[in-house]
Amino acid sequence: MHKIALIGAGRIGRIHGANVVAHPRLSLSHIVDPLAGNAEAVAREMGGQIADLEAVLADPSVAGVIVASSTDTHLDYCVRAHAAGKAVFCEKPIDMDLARARAAADRLGGARLFLGFNRRFDPNFRALKAGLDAGRVGGLESLQITSNDPSPPPVSYVKVSGGLFKDMAIHDFDMARWILGEEPVEVFAWGSCLVDPDIGEAGDIDTARTVLKTTSGKLCVIANSRRSGFGYDQRVEAYGAGGMIRADNVTESTVQVWTEAGSQADRFQNFFLDRYAQAYRAEMAHFADILDGRVSPEIGYADGVAALALAEAAATSLRTGTPVRLTAG
Repeated sequence: MHKIALIGAGRIGRIHGANVVAHPRLSLSHIVDPLAGNAEAVAREMGGQIADLEAVLADPSVAGVIVASSTDTHLDYCVRAHAAGKAVFCEKPIDMDLARARAAADRLGGARLFLGFNRRFDPNFRALKAGLDAGRVGGLESLQITSNDPSPPPVSYVKVSGGLFKDMAIHDFDMARWILGEEPVEVFAWGSCLVDPDIGEAGDIDTARTVLKTTSGKLCVIANSRRSGFGYDQRVEAYGAGGMIRADNVTESTVQVWTEAGSQADRFQNFFLDRYAQAYRAEMAHFADILDGRVSPEIGYADGVAALALAEAAATSLRTGTPVRLTAG
């Protein structure tokens, strides 16, 4: 059993904590959170002792830490945990600032750091990627990623989120890199505030279209909105020389009603914790394998920096109205 410390006992921390408890090779040993009520609730529900970060990092029995705290703490906690000899599972993004993230290369470049871009572990998206890799539709030429929330978050969240590109679309930037199989070198983004005027007042957008282009000319269009109007909309379409591979939305059930008026299916799963529940469990299983020494992290420090670079390039393109060329490093 690998002892795991959970840093951050909020909504996503509780999901990870529950998956630790459910995994046969992991044990939730410590909970760290500046809000005592959060830590106490998780300790009551899942076990483990409430502790501070210094005690966790100094405890040689703790094999790994999960960094699910506020985004502005991610990079610092990853550096400190790695220096203490721990394996690290960190939520996205690795930091809000690209320059800061890049400056940590000498401290995190070789770390056992697993970054939580959970969508790579969704079984539908993994099947799509496997089909592409197997050449089922020939060479990939273009990609369409659609990611629309069912409804906008509170403006209080938007103000501290880092904005749509770093908070929401960063998942899609990581997916694009993974599926394209090569790095985007040019980014162009359009954005508007069409859903909630208060989001615009907070200095953000709620609707965006971003185009990525690779050196070989592959194109990826990413569609984001803070409101779909019909549920949590998560789709990927990959076009090759011989056809298309599509991963569609997931419904609450497979039940359909067929009448003279036509057919009706169940509604889409309406919350990211439901839609990606399998992916979160698969992430934790991967972290257990990392701790066992069976595998290296599928998503690491360099992936976090690359996704953040795309997010910052998209924000720059939106501000300037021009394409942005990405620089190496």
